[in-house]
Amino acid sequence: MRKRIVITCWGSHGDLFPYLGLAVALKRHGHSPVVATSVGYRPEIEREGIEFAEAGPPIDTSAPNAPELYERVMDPRKGSEVIVSELLMPKLRETYEQLRAAVEGADLVVTHPITYAGRIAAEQARLPWLSTVLAPLSFFSARHPAVLPTAPRLNDVPLLGPWLAHTIFKLARPTLRRWVEPVERLRAELGLPPAGHPMIEGQFSPHGTLALFSRVLAEPQADWPPNVTVTGTVFYNAPEALEQDLDDFLAAGDPPVVFTLGTSAVGAAGRFYHESAAAAAKLGVRAVMLTGGFAQNRPDGLPTNVLLVDRAPHQLLFPYASVIVHQCGAGTTGQALRSGRPTLLVPHGHDQFDNARRVRKLGVARTLLPSEYRAERVARELNALLEQPRYRERAAAVSIVVREERGAETAVAAIERLLAQPGGRRDRAER
Repeated sequence: MRKRIVITCWGSHGDLFPYLGLAVALKRHGHSPVVATSVGYRPEIEREGIEFAEAGPPIDTSAPNAPELYERVMDPRKGSEVIVSELLMPKLRETYEQLRAAVEGADLVVTHPITYAGRIAAEQARLPWLSTVLAPLSFFSARHPAVLPTAPRLNDVPLLGPWLAHTIFKLARPTLRRWVEPVERLRAELGLPPAGHPMIEGQFSPHGTLALFSRVLAEPQADWPPNVTVTGTVFYNAPEALEQDLDDFLAAGDPPVVFTLGTSAVGAAGRFYHESAAAAAKLGVRAVMLTGGFAQNRPDGLPTNVLLVDRAPHQLLFPYASVIVHQCGAGTTGQALRSGRPTLLVPHGHDQFDNARRVRKLGVARTLLPSEYRAERVARELNALLEQPRYRERAAAVSIVVREERGAETAVAAIERLLAQPGGRRDRAER
């Protein structure tokens, strides 16, 4: 039976694409999905024949203050606070009102980790809801402590590192609560009961959580919330083809090294592309650089074996690469693992440091911090990835697992199981 399912998300394209991929899969199964997100994504959503609803602050990457905002958002110490306290909380009430309208007539709400108003709108409408996470970091597991952006090398210290990381997180809990005080105030104003820390246990639905990442990154742990389904990465492959210049370049020689910083870190790249160009020259390898359309990311005087492109579909480009150099955001990580190519990881903020540690442990990657990213060091790391067969062999083996997971189909099946439970939608919400 056709169901109306409202999917909330907010952030960069890396935050949009998994939910748009889920919406496309739901539509294919005969449902009526609605993607509720920032207004700038409306054309991409409606292009897929998916209903759009505006929810959350607009995201304007062309604004005069955009470069400064990218820097602040990607700061490993303060970036998460900027997103939550400065961008989301001032618009919480407005976002709730937008979502309250969007969920009218819905059968289910699916929330993103930082769409805090999504749970409130669902509960106020007495609708069942499913939470989601994009990366293992969101579970804050004590059994496998997350890598903290503020101390990315801490977990490498035997025994002490994991214990200390978990202790630091526990001490940080009150600070994180101050960031989201407006969530608890709004709940109280609407007569809703307390629901736990909105950034920690309060983000998870009693009806279940979809972990939209591959099992190669994390298996369920005893201290995860109940009813978690690890779906595998939910991919969205936009209809764009490779640009002709890029297609011609790929066909004209050996597989290139691909350099990309996704859709957020690319705005705070610093000297990443300049050092990358120098490293490619030092090794004498062909390279493709996805610069995000930012003028400051375009090094001068490049040789003909290096091609600059604003952006390109990862699912089409990555399989042509010899090595992929990326920031280890959830979406880019999924596409890189699926491609079966070795990777050099350069995490910049948020979950990227934790993702990088997990990917490195798979044996498919090496890692450099942005402070270490200098041409000579980059060249050494790339040479190891290019010359040591074990990285290619492991990457190919991991790719098979990722491709077979069918994340979107698994997520749809979990949604349909919930919707098929006995009782009306209000009964389900009140259990």
